[in-house]
Amino acid sequence: MQTYIESLDEDRIRDAVQQAEERTAGEIVPVVVPQSASYEAVTWRAAAGATLLALTGVLLLLQFYEGWGLGWLYTPWGVVITALSAGILGAVLSTYVAPLQRVLAGDDLLDETVHRRALQSFVEEEVFATRDRTGILLFVSLREHRIEVLGDTGINELVEPDDWAEIVTRIRTGIQNDNLTEGLVEAIKMCGRLLERRGVNIRPDDENELSNTVRTPETPSDEERSSDEDADSKRE
Repeated sequence: MQTYIESLDEDRIRDAVQQAEERTAGEIVPVVVPQSASYEAVTWRAAAGATLLALTGVLLLLQFYEGWGLGWLYTPWGVVITALSAGILGAVLSTYVAPLQRVLAGDDLLDETVHRRALQSFVEEEVFATRDRTGILLFVSLREHRIEVLGDTGINELVEPDDWAEIVTRIRTGIQNDNLTEGLVEAIKMCGRLLERRGVNIRPDDENELSNTVRTPETPSDEERSSDEDADSKRE
């Protein structure tokens, strides 16, 4: 997941946002995160399931196996070690093997978690802080394979939820082609054309109200950037 983020061409994405916003009053904020949550409940679920499966296997083996090679399984410590090892293995696999984690989590939990994280980003990145409430969040959560587009009230009055489907598909195609940058750039361009068609018209006194930079976990916040600039000014 980190590879996708490290390979992002921030300059291309920034330019795409700038060009799209020159056509419309919309303020586009792309956000990419490796994952939306740690899914600790899924880890415990996997550990418990693996332990139960191992114990079931041990019981079946003790019931039907008539050989002499597994005598250690007939001891309490043998059963405990087997169950404990299976539980640890289940927990590790569910944490580090993304497809397994997605299966164990289920679509409903993934959808709910990513949506909640997207709403959090909407607030953290102050997508709401535009004059006419025309901010748009393009949110990509890589581990969950989920993409959300959240528009502020000024956007939602003119754009239907289904209008974002093609934009989401374009980002997903970019990820499938191992080119998230291309997917985001094309989606941002499509977003600008959509807003223009829907009448989110640019104002004569339009200003760039939100940063055009793609936000990732490594991206400093506006407050941090301001603090760094102030510190540089003091040193000068």
